[in-house]
Amino acid sequence: MRLLLVDNYDSFVYNLYQALGSLGVDVEVRRNDELPIEALGVYDGFVISPGPGDPRDGRWTGIGPYIIGRLGSEKPVLGVCLGHQEIIHVFGGKIRKARVVRHGEKSPIVNLGGALFRGLPHRFYVGRYHSLVGEVGSGVPLRVNAISADDGEIMGVEHVSHPIFGVQFHPESVLTRLGQNILESFIGVMKR
Repeated sequence: MRLLLVDNYDSFVYNLYQALGSLGVDVEVRRNDELPIEALGVYDGFVISPGPGDPRDGRWTGIGPYIIGRLGSEKPVLGVCLGHQEIIHVFGGKIRKARVVRHGEKSPIVNLGGALFRGLPHRFYVGRYHSLVGEVGSGVPLRVNAISADDGEIMGVEHVSHPIFGVQFHPESVLTRLGQNILESFIGVMKR
């Protein structure tokens, strides 16, 4: 199985690379402006990394929105932090400033179910590194599957009919004790 890890120019990308690589998939890291769209067909799934910037500004996201909007109906996509915000933006959700900026903070979340969170506790801690968040209103084809227990912000989404998932927190962070379980669940979706 070939997985493309789209690097949104983030310092955490190789932590995510190591976490994914330990799960028995062939992971390739490429910058978000490095690959032509025509080269994407060889991959079995995609992870869109964290990164700086605003998902509403294409200068920060590169090929991420194309992968989400065009390939996500056929191949699994996981967005992490900025990648999560890209998913919400592509499907018509709103992006706004977080109520509280979180950088390197351990925060409790509430697991509301869904493919990536199946079998995990109802409440657990994650590592958060973000100043923007997404909102999902009516008409947006995303289901919220995790929220922050301390500020109510959306921490996880999944598409209602496609294998597209987003997490606002960092599953590769040492602060996210169950992060590897979440990544394993995503790889499980890829293998179906």
